[in-house]
Amino acid sequence: MENENLLKNRFTELSKRSFDRGIWTFSEFLSLAEQDILLRLRLSSPYELVGGFEGAERRLAAFGSEDLCGYIEEPPIVCVQIAPVNDKFADDLTHRDFLGSLMALGIRREVLGDIAIKNNRGYLFCLDTIAEYICRNLESVRHTTVKCEVCEVPEIITEKPPVRELIIASERLDAIVAAVYKLSRSESQELIKDGKVYINGRLTESSSADIPDGAAISVRGHGRFLYEGIERETKKGRLRVLVRI
Repeated sequence: MENENLLKNRFTELSKRSFDRGIWTFSEFLSLAEQDILLRLRLSSPYELVGGFEGAERRLAAFGSEDLCGYIEEPPIVCVQIAPVNDKFADDLTHRDFLGSLMALGIRREVLGDIAIKNNRGYLFCLDTIAEYICRNLESVRHTTVKCEVCEVPEIITEKPPVRELIIASERLDAIVAAVYKLSRSESQELIKDGKVYINGRLTESSSADIPDGAAISVRGHGRFLYEGIERETKKGRLRVLVRI
Protein backbone atom coordinates (compact mmCIF):
# COMPACT_ATOMS: atom_id res chain seq x y z
CA MET A 1 0.00 0.00 0.00
CA GLU A 2 2.86 2.37 0.83
CA ASN A 3 4.43 1.86 -2.60
CA GLU A 4 1.06 2.41 -4.23
CA ASN A 5 0.60 5.71 -2.39
CA LEU A 6 4.09 6.83 -3.39
CA LEU A 7 3.29 6.01 -7.00
CA LYS A 8 -0.01 7.91 -6.85
CA ASN A 9 1.80 10.92 -5.42
CA ARG A 10 4.39 10.75 -8.19
CA PHE A 11 1.71 10.62 -10.91
CA THR A 12 -0.11 13.53 -9.29
CA GLU A 13 3.12 15.55 -9.15
CA LEU A 14 3.92 14.93 -12.83
CA SER A 15 0.35 15.74 -13.84
CA LYS A 16 0.29 18.97 -11.84
CA ARG A 17 3.67 20.09 -13.20
CA SER A 18 2.46 19.56 -16.75
CA PHE A 19 -0.84 21.33 -16.16
CA ASP A 20 0.55 24.29 -14.18
CA ARG A 21 3.55 24.98 -16.42
CA GLY A 22 2.10 23.94 -19.76
CA ILE A 23 4.97 21.53 -20.44
CA TRP A 24 5.28 17.85 -21.25
CA THR A 25 6.38 15.59 -18.38
CA PHE A 26 7.14 11.89 -18.54
CA SER A 27 7.23 9.00 -16.11
CA GLU A 28 9.62 6.07 -16.39
CA PHE A 29 8.37 2.77 -17.83
CA LEU A 30 5.42 1.33 -15.94
CA SER A 31 4.40 -2.26 -15.37
CA LEU A 32 0.81 -3.31 -16.00
CA ALA A 33 0.02 -3.03 -12.28
CA GLU A 34 1.46 0.50 -12.20
CA GLN A 35 -0.48 1.49 -15.31
CA ASP A 36 -3.64 0.24 -13.64
CA ILE A 37 -3.00 2.53 -10.66
CA LEU A 38 -2.54 5.50 -13.00
CA LEU A 39 -5.66 4.71 -15.02
CA ARG A 40 -7.75 4.72 -11.85
CA LEU A 41 -6.64 8.20 -10.80
CA ARG A 42 -8.46 11.39 -11.70
CA LEU A 43 -5.75 13.78 -12.81
CA SER A 44 -5.89 17.39 -13.98
CA SER A 45 -3.53 17.01 -16.93
CA PRO A 46 -4.27 14.96 -20.05
CA TYR A 47 -1.90 12.06 -20.66
CA GLU A 48 -1.34 8.99 -22.78
CA LEU A 49 0.55 5.74 -22.29
CA VAL A 50 3.25 5.03 -24.87
CA GLY A 51 5.81 2.27 -25.20
CA GLY A 52 7.66 2.95 -28.44
CA PHE A 53 5.41 0.84 -30.65
CA GLU A 54 1.76 -0.12 -30.84
CA GLY A 55 1.00 -3.04 -28.57
CA ALA A 56 3.87 -2.46 -26.14
CA GLU A 57 3.12 -3.78 -22.66
CA ARG A 58 5.55 -1.69 -20.61
CA ARG A 59 4.70 1.95 -21.25
CA LEU A 60 5.52 5.35 -19.84
CA ALA A 61 3.00 8.08 -19.08
CA ALA A 62 3.33 11.20 -21.22
CA PHE A 63 1.53 14.04 -19.42
CA GLY A 64 0.47 16.89 -21.68
CA SER A 65 -1.16 17.60 -25.03
CA GLU A 66 -0.65 19.91 -27.99
CA ASP A 67 -3.59 22.04 -26.80
CA LEU A 68 -2.20 22.36 -23.26
CA CYS A 69 1.47 22.83 -24.10
CA GLY A 70 1.27 24.52 -27.50
CA TYR A 71 3.70 22.04 -29.04
CA ILE A 72 4.27 18.32 -29.54
CA GLU A 73 7.14 16.51 -27.85
CA GLU A 74 8.20 12.99 -28.69
CA PRO A 75 8.48 10.63 -25.70
CA PRO A 76 12.10 9.96 -24.62
CA ILE A 77 12.08 6.40 -25.97
CA VAL A 78 14.63 4.89 -28.34
CA CYS A 79 15.02 1.45 -29.88
CA VAL A 80 18.33 -0.38 -29.40
CA GLN A 81 19.11 -3.38 -31.59
CA ILE A 82 21.06 -6.10 -29.79
CA ALA A 83 22.45 -8.47 -32.42
CA PRO A 84 24.89 -11.40 -32.38
CA VAL A 85 28.26 -10.53 -33.88
CA ASN A 86 28.33 -13.93 -35.57
CA ASP A 87 24.94 -15.52 -36.29
CA LYS A 88 26.52 -18.91 -37.02
CA PHE A 89 27.82 -19.36 -33.47
CA ALA A 90 25.01 -17.58 -31.62
CA ASP A 91 22.81 -19.21 -28.99
CA ASP A 92 19.06 -19.20 -29.44
CA LEU A 93 18.41 -16.09 -27.36
CA THR A 94 15.27 -15.61 -25.30
CA HIS A 95 13.63 -12.63 -23.62
CA ARG A 96 15.03 -13.83 -20.29
CA ASP A 97 18.55 -13.94 -21.75
CA PHE A 98 18.38 -10.35 -23.00
CA LEU A 99 16.77 -9.00 -19.83
CA GLY A 100 19.17 -10.87 -17.55
CA SER A 101 22.21 -9.47 -19.35
CA LEU A 102 20.83 -5.94 -19.12
CA MET A 103 20.03 -6.24 -15.42
CA ALA A 104 23.55 -7.60 -14.81
CA LEU A 105 24.83 -4.19 -15.91
CA GLY A 106 23.09 -2.67 -12.89
CA ILE A 107 20.36 -1.04 -14.94
CA ARG A 108 17.05 -0.31 -13.21
CA ARG A 109 14.03 -2.07 -14.72
CA GLU A 110 12.12 1.24 -14.76
CA VAL A 111 14.28 2.64 -17.58
CA LEU A 112 13.66 -0.41 -19.77
CA GLY A 113 10.53 -1.06 -21.79
CA ASP A 114 9.63 -4.07 -23.90
CA ILE A 115 12.15 -6.33 -25.59
CA ALA A 116 10.89 -7.66 -28.91
CA ILE A 117 12.79 -10.60 -30.39
CA LYS A 118 12.95 -11.15 -34.14
CA ASN A 119 15.43 -13.33 -36.06
CA ASN A 120 17.46 -13.91 -32.87
CA ARG A 121 17.90 -10.17 -32.40
CA GLY A 122 16.59 -8.20 -29.46
CA TYR A 123 14.95 -4.84 -30.04
CA LEU A 124 15.01 -3.05 -26.71
CA PHE A 125 12.83 -0.01 -26.06
CA CYS A 126 14.41 2.12 -23.37
CA LEU A 127 14.76 5.70 -22.14
CA ASP A 128 17.12 7.74 -24.30
CA THR A 129 19.23 8.54 -21.24
CA ILE A 130 20.38 4.92 -20.86
CA ALA A 131 20.80 3.94 -24.53
CA GLU A 132 24.43 5.08 -24.88
CA TYR A 133 25.42 3.25 -21.70
CA ILE A 134 23.87 0.02 -23.02
CA CYS A 135 25.58 0.36 -26.41
CA ARG A 136 28.96 0.86 -24.73
CA ASN A 137 28.72 -1.83 -22.06
CA LEU A 138 26.52 -4.71 -23.24
CA GLU A 139 28.98 -7.10 -24.90
CA SER A 140 27.36 -10.50 -24.50
CA VAL A 141 24.01 -12.17 -24.00
CA ARG A 142 24.23 -15.66 -22.54
CA HIS A 143 27.39 -17.01 -24.27
CA THR A 144 26.89 -14.94 -27.41
CA THR A 145 28.97 -11.87 -28.22
CA VAL A 146 26.67 -9.05 -29.32
CA LYS A 147 26.83 -5.55 -30.73
CA CYS A 148 24.34 -2.82 -29.86
CA GLU A 149 23.21 0.23 -31.77
CA VAL A 150 20.33 2.68 -31.67
CA CYS A 151 18.06 2.07 -34.65
CA GLU A 152 14.74 3.01 -36.17
CA VAL A 153 11.87 0.78 -35.10
CA PRO A 154 11.85 -2.00 -37.74
CA GLU A 155 8.63 -2.71 -39.59
CA ILE A 156 8.69 -6.31 -38.38
CA ILE A 157 8.06 -5.01 -34.85
CA THR A 158 5.11 -2.82 -35.79
CA GLU A 159 3.34 -5.48 -37.87
CA LYS A 160 0.29 -6.96 -36.18
CA PRO A 161 0.23 -10.73 -35.63
CA PRO A 162 -1.92 -12.69 -38.09
CA VAL A 163 -5.62 -13.10 -37.37
CA ARG A 164 -6.79 -16.38 -35.87
CA GLU A 165 -10.35 -17.66 -35.60
CA LEU A 166 -11.68 -19.20 -32.40
CA ILE A 167 -15.03 -20.75 -31.55
CA ILE A 168 -16.36 -19.81 -28.11
CA ALA A 169 -19.62 -20.27 -26.25
CA SER A 170 -19.95 -16.63 -25.18
CA GLU A 171 -18.10 -13.32 -25.36
CA ARG A 172 -17.04 -13.54 -21.71
CA LEU A 173 -13.47 -12.79 -20.74
CA ASP A 174 -12.93 -16.21 -19.16
CA ALA A 175 -14.18 -17.97 -22.30
CA ILE A 176 -11.88 -15.97 -24.58
CA VAL A 177 -8.79 -16.40 -22.39
CA ALA A 178 -9.49 -20.15 -22.10
CA ALA A 179 -9.81 -20.50 -25.88
CA VAL A 180 -6.67 -18.48 -26.69
CA TYR A 181 -4.40 -20.35 -24.27
CA LYS A 182 -6.15 -23.73 -24.41
CA LEU A 183 -7.18 -23.64 -20.75
CA SER A 184 -10.28 -24.83 -18.96
CA ARG A 185 -12.84 -22.19 -17.99
CA SER A 186 -12.01 -22.77 -14.32
CA GLU A 187 -8.29 -22.20 -15.01
CA SER A 188 -8.96 -18.94 -16.84
CA GLN A 189 -11.32 -17.82 -14.06
CA GLU A 190 -8.56 -18.49 -11.53
CA LEU A 191 -6.15 -16.30 -13.51
CA ILE A 192 -8.69 -13.48 -13.51
CA LYS A 193 -9.43 -13.94 -9.80
CA ASP A 194 -5.68 -13.84 -9.01
CA GLY A 195 -5.31 -10.44 -10.71
CA LYS A 196 -3.29 -11.66 -13.68
CA VAL A 197 -5.49 -10.38 -16.52
CA TYR A 198 -5.43 -6.82 -17.87
CA ILE A 199 -7.57 -5.22 -20.57
CA ASN A 200 -5.94 -2.17 -22.17
CA GLY A 201 -3.72 -1.80 -19.11
CA ARG A 202 -6.57 -2.04 -16.59
CA LEU A 203 -6.66 -4.85 -14.07
CA THR A 204 -9.83 -6.87 -14.62
CA GLU A 205 -11.19 -9.15 -11.92
CA SER A 206 -14.54 -9.98 -13.51
CA SER A 207 -14.80 -13.14 -15.59
CA SER A 208 -17.79 -11.66 -17.42
CA ALA A 209 -16.10 -8.32 -18.20
CA ASP A 210 -17.03 -6.62 -21.47
CA ILE A 211 -14.22 -6.67 -24.02
CA PRO A 212 -14.25 -3.89 -26.63
CA ASP A 213 -13.19 -4.73 -30.18
CA GLY A 214 -9.49 -4.01 -30.63
CA ALA A 215 -8.70 -4.47 -26.92
CA ALA A 216 -5.21 -5.57 -25.90
CA ILE A 217 -5.45 -8.34 -23.31
CA SER A 218 -2.42 -9.34 -21.22
CA VAL A 219 -2.38 -12.53 -19.19
CA ARG A 220 0.57 -12.73 -16.80
CA GLY A 221 2.57 -15.90 -17.36
CA HIS A 222 0.92 -16.64 -20.71
CA GLY A 223 1.28 -13.68 -23.06
CA ARG A 224 -0.98 -11.12 -24.68
CA PHE A 225 -3.34 -10.87 -27.61
CA LEU A 226 -5.61 -8.46 -29.43
CA TYR A 227 -9.32 -9.18 -29.48
CA GLU A 228 -10.82 -8.19 -32.83
CA GLY A 229 -14.43 -9.07 -32.05
CA ILE A 230 -17.14 -11.39 -33.33
CA GLU A 231 -17.01 -12.44 -36.96
CA ARG A 232 -20.31 -14.33 -36.96
CA GLU A 233 -22.52 -16.74 -35.04
CA THR A 234 -22.39 -20.40 -35.99
CA LYS A 235 -25.46 -22.50 -36.79
CA LYS A 236 -25.18 -24.06 -33.32
CA GLY A 237 -25.34 -20.67 -31.62
CA ARG A 238 -21.65 -20.44 -30.78
CA LEU A 239 -19.49 -17.42 -31.65
CA ARG A 240 -16.68 -17.29 -34.17
CA VAL A 241 -14.32 -14.55 -32.94
CA LEU A 242 -11.07 -13.12 -34.30
CA VAL A 243 -7.89 -12.65 -32.25
CA ARG A 244 -4.25 -11.72 -32.90
CA ILE A 245 -1.93 -13.63 -30.56
